[in-house]
Amino acid sequence: MQRVYSPADLAEANLLSGMLAAHHIRSHISGGYLQGAIGDLPVHDLLGLWVDDDDLPRSQQLIHDYLSASPLHDDDDWQGAGEPQV
Repeated sequence: MQRVYSPADLAEANLLSGMLAAHHIRSHISGGYLQGAIGDLPVHDLLGLWVDDDDLPRSQQLIHDYLSASPLHDDDDWQGAGEPQV
């Protein structure tokens, strides 16, 4: 296995792990159980997202695409086109 990404927090790690799983890529989050010991441990580089060697290039591309995506700015877009707005 190789480390593909260093998430900022456990929420980001789980989000990216789920995104990879949706693309049939197994991943492992290391350091997740160390979050409770942050007062005693250096915070830098505590979490890691790991994938199999064969999945590394595809995982890097998927994570890059996710991180470089632009968010939607129109808050009303989530309701859909034909639905009445409240």
